[in-house]
Amino acid sequence: MEVKKQLVLREIAGDYALIPVGDTVIKNNGLFSLSETGARIWELLPQAEGTEQLVDTLLEEYDVDRETLEQDVTEFLDQLRQMEIL
Repeated sequence: MEVKKQLVLREIAGDYALIPVGDTVIKNNGLFSLSETGARIWELLPQAEGTEQLVDTLLEEYDVDRETLEQDVTEFLDQLRQMEIL
């Protein structure tokens, strides 16, 4: 999956945030807060070919049913698309 904006994931005092860098700083004011799962999805995005691959990988790491995980991943990716990050 292609990330369209320059953002760096940072863990700050146990919280996760995407921090704009480069040209993205000018276009986006502030940080994007993420949950631990959101941060993990972010880490997987560059290698992921699609939602299904993300879900398969996360199912190996988290104790959750497939349907719930698919909904959560889809919602997260939709939010990134709305913000024009993906």
